Amino acid sequence: MTAGVEQLEFQAEARQLLDLLIHSVYSNKDSFLRELVSNASDALDKLRLEALRNKDLDVDTSDLHIEIEVEKSSRTLTVRDNGIGMTRDEVVDLIGTLARSGTAELRQKLREAKNDAASEELIGQFGIGFYSTFMVADEVELLTRKAGESAGIRWTSSGDGTYSIETVEDAPQGTAVTLRLKPEDREDQLYDYTAEWKIRELVKKYSDFIAWPIRMQVEQFAPAAEEGGQETVTIETQTLNSMKALWAKPKDEVSEEEYAEFYKHIAHAWDEPLEIISMRGEGTFEYQALLFIPSQAPFDLFTRDAKIGVQLYVKRVFVMGDCDELMPRYLRFVKGVVDAENMSLNVSREILQQDRQVTAIRRRLTKKILTTISDLQSTRPEDYRTFWAQFGAVLKEGLMSDTDNRDALLRVSSFASTDTDEELTTLPEYIERMKEGQEQIFYATGQSREQLLKSPHLEAFKAKGYEVLLLTDPVDEIWVSSVPEFDGKPLQSVARGEVDLDSDDEKSEAEREEQEKDFAELLSWLKETLSEQVAEVRLSTRLTESPACLITPTFGITPALARMYRASGQSVPAGKRILELNPKHVLVTGLQHAHKDRRDDPALAETAELLYGTALLAEGDVPEDPAKFAGMLAERLARTV
Repeated sequence: MTAGVEQLEFQAEARQLLDLLIHSVYSNKDSFLRELVSNASDALDKLRLEALRNKDLDVDTSDLHIEIEVEKSSRTLTVRDNGIGMTRDEVVDLIGTLARSGTAELRQKLREAKNDAASEELIGQFGIGFYSTFMVADEVELLTRKAGESAGIRWTSSGDGTYSIETVEDAPQGTAVTLRLKPEDREDQLYDYTAEWKIRELVKKYSDFIAWPIRMQVEQFAPAAEEGGQETVTIETQTLNSMKALWAKPKDEVSEEEYAEFYKHIAHAWDEPLEIISMRGEGTFEYQALLFIPSQAPFDLFTRDAKIGVQLYVKRVFVMGDCDELMPRYLRFVKGVVDAENMSLNVSREILQQDRQVTAIRRRLTKKILTTISDLQSTRPEDYRTFWAQFGAVLKEGLMSDTDNRDALLRVSSFASTDTDEELTTLPEYIERMKEGQEQIFYATGQSREQLLKSPHLEAFKAKGYEVLLLTDPVDEIWVSSVPEFDGKPLQSVARGEVDLDSDDEKSEAEREEQEKDFAELLSWLKETLSEQVAEVRLSTRLTESPACLITPTFGITPALARMYRASGQSVPAGKRILELNPKHVLVTGLQHAHKDRRDDPALAETAELLYGTALLAEGDVPEDPAKFAGMLAERLARTV
C-alpha cells in the first residue's frame, strides 16, 4: 500500500551538478558498488549501536547483513541492508538534494578538471558518492524504512533534474538501492554489472574487510548423474567477503591496495591515503589503531560542523563514528579506527570525556601522528609538501590549544620567507640562517606573500639582510600571539612594537637623537592633529623608501585580528595604532619645513590626513572614510595640474 507520489525538483545548482556527473565519462565506474556497500555498512553499524543504547527499540539484530541481488532479464542490481533505515526528512536531506556547502565550488572544479581521475577525486572530496550510481544506471530507486517506524519511503530518480518520493506502508526495515542498469551494449559500459564474476571481483577488491557479511545468491551447477542426463542447477546463498578487520592484522599481511580501499570506505573518499599509521597499545590500556593521513583535504575541513574522522570500536564492535574525544580538533583530517579492549559497548560521549583510558589513547595517537608528519618532513619531502599544502593551516590551530605538543607542532610547520623564493622553510632552518647577533625570529602577517613583500614594514629588514617569515593563513594572526618563542628565540612581528636594527651602532644612535630633536615639534603636532586615529607619532627605523607606516602597540590587537573577532560575533575595543615616519623621505622633510614656516596653514592638516591614509593603503587597508580621502587626494592632484 502506498500514499500519493510527490514529484519534486532538485535545486538549480544540484540539477547542473547531477547533469555533470551523469554525462561525464569516468575511468572507474566500478566504484559505485563500493559507495553503496559502504553506506549499507554504516547503516548496520548505526542500528547495532542504537539497539544497545535504546532497549525499547523493537528490532532484530541477530542477522545484520548486506545483500546484493541481480536480475539479468530486467538488468537490475540491488544492494540491500537491514540496518537503521531513514525517515522521509532524512531521505530528502541526504539523498534528495545535493545543495550542501560547496556545491557551487564543486560544479566549477568539475568543469575545470583536466582528466577523469581528477573528476573522480572531486566527487569523493565533496561527499556525494551515492550519485556515482548514475554513472551506470538509467534510474535509481531507494526504498527505506527507519527502525522503529511503521511506514517506509520510496525515492526514485532518473537523474533528469527531478525525483519522486512516496510513503510505502509495507516496506521492510533498512534500505534497498535498486539500479536499472544502462544497456549492456553502451560504448561507455565496460562491464556487465549483473555478471556474478564482476560482483565478486568488486566486493573482493573494495569491500572484503567490511565487518558485516555481504551475501549474494549464486547458481551452482552439478554434472549429470548419468551419461546423457542433464546437469542440475541449485541456488545457493554465499558470503562474498572475508570480514577480517584490517587493523587487527599485522601490517606485513595487508597490501597497500587493501589499506587504500579500507581508507576510502571509512573516509567516504576517493583519493589515495598519503600515509598509513598502524599502532597497538599494550599494558593498562589495550587498543589497536589504524589511521590514515589523506592526500586531499575534504571541502568542509574549515566549516563549523566538520567532523572528526576517527571511529571507535570496542572488541571489533562499532561503537561511535566521528569520535571527537579520540583526536584533537586540529587533527580532524585524520581518518581511521581505534579498537579498544577494555571499554563498555554502551558508552556515551559524556562518559568518554571523563574516561582516563580515552585520554591516554588520544595523547598517544596525537604524538604518533606528529612523529609521522615529522618523518614525512625529513624522509619524503614531496609527500610532506603535499600534506602541508592540504592541511598546514588546520594543523597550526594546535599551536593555540595544545601546549603539550606545541614544540613538535612548530618543528613540523613550514612558512614562506623573504629568503626562500617560492619554497617554504622551517623554524630550525630559519634559526640556522640568522644573522650574527640576531636574537629574534622576525615575521609578518598578511593576506598574501605578494602583498607582504611590498609592505613598508619590511623595508629596513630587507635592506639590512634580515630574513622575515611571511605568514598568510588567517590562523597565523591568532597563534602568533600564543607562541612567545621557539628554541629560546622570541617571535617578533615587524609591524608590532619597537624594532631597532641598529641598537649596537653608536653613530646611528647619535643620529637618531639628533633627528628626534629636529622633528619633535612636527611629531607633537601630528599626534594632536591625528588624535582620533593614532595613539602616537614617532620616527621609524623600519622605513627606507616609504614615507610612513602604521604599527600595532606591543600588547595591542592587529586590525586583521580585530576583524576576525568581530566577524565571529565578539566585541573588540577600538584600538589606536602608532604612526611611524621616515625622517629621510622627501614628503616628511617637506612637511617638517612647511610646519616650521606656516604651521597654521589648513592645508597642512589635510596633508597629515593624506599621509595617514597612504600608510593605511600601503598595508592593504582602507581609510575610515574612503570618499573623504579620495576627495582630498583629487583636490590636491588638481592643484598640481
